Amino acid sequence: MTMETGLIFHPYMRPGRTARQTFEWGVQSAIASDKAGFDSMMISEHASQIWENIPNPELIMSAAALQTSRIKFAPMAHLLPHQHPTKLAMTVGWLSQILEGRYFLGIGAGAYPAASYMHGIRGENMEGHRLEDAKAAFASGEMSKRLNDMVRESLYIMEKIWAREPFFFEGKYWNAGFPEEEPAHTEDDEQHKLADFSPWGGAFPEVAVTGFSLKSPSMKLAGEKNFKPVSIFSGLEALKWHWDIYSEANIKAGFTPDRQRHAVSHTIFVGDTDAEAKREVMEGPIGYCFNKYLIPIWRRFGMMAGFAKDHGIDELDADLEFLVDKVFIVGSPDTVVEKMNELFTKCGGWGTLQIESHDYYDDPSPWFHSLELAAKEVAPRISLPKQ
Repeated sequence: MTMETGLIFHPYMRPGRTARQTFEWGVQSAIASDKAGFDSMMISEHASQIWENIPNPELIMSAAALQTSRIKFAPMAHLLPHQHPTKLAMTVGWLSQILEGRYFLGIGAGAYPAASYMHGIRGENMEGHRLEDAKAAFASGEMSKRLNDMVRESLYIMEKIWAREPFFFEGKYWNAGFPEEEPAHTEDDEQHKLADFSPWGGAFPEVAVTGFSLKSPSMKLAGEKNFKPVSIFSGLEALKWHWDIYSEANIKAGFTPDRQRHAVSHTIFVGDTDAEAKREVMEGPIGYCFNKYLIPIWRRFGMMAGFAKDHGIDELDADLEFLVDKVFIVGSPDTVVEKMNELFTKCGGWGTLQIESHDYYDDPSPWFHSLELAAKEVAPRISLPKQ
């Protein structure tokens, strides 16, 4: 079995890009990934970050649906606390039908305090409009617990909506229901029928859950529900924790953990030579994004500390070149295969090479060439993990 390849589109568009440019780059990326032979494309949902400015990933999927043929799409993730479960269940079901099954559902709780605040979610004792107070509520764990509780309630409602059986639920966070269908007045009376927005084929869709923090509660939820685990790579220790948390919960729930279902989101760039690949990353859009946005964010979230610990250096010495040489997977196809297999040996491996997308809108050719090399010359040579 060949390793699957996936693209995760955040999209890391530099400030100043218009909504139209972000949208076009998303559709172009979907078409290029489909042609290269990618298996999936995940599209993030964010409300607050200017670098990650897609509030409605389903719009890009809908536009790309008519111009692709094999690739599967997923929001990665729909942030369940930020949307009413009934509306989201209908959106998911309809898009699954539009894509005729080339769809799976990514879910998350939300990692940015500002986005939760914009949706009316804040700390219990929080007053005023200070972002610092919202961040403090996240840091204390208070907000994370509430958001994960909301995820579980939302999933319960969505599943009930898809079942299309009469109910009314008064929850802690939302009220929702499904009415009893009125009986037909005549044999050919169709006016009474309710629209069917259940997912393609009528079954519960495959669900994927992202994990980010060291001991991610999302990985526990994924294991309990037998959802697909997706880790945002934040160091070897965190990656091992993610799998241990997931597999323990998965076994306890009566399932058999399968490493090939595990996807790991990572920064990967493949060039014709090692020198060419490194130069493109250091001097191109990826390097620009990390220096201006991601490295400061990673320092705040503690990710740089994890990377530094993996390699025995001081966190303050962890700069872009360190990341390119020691953390990212950058190089020729041979080098990338070697680095991937080495990483697999250390952590046990995973099944989907989930590549982080970047802003190559002005000149897509180096990026699309990298994706093609990843799908055709790297993925088939990775030694997949055993069960």
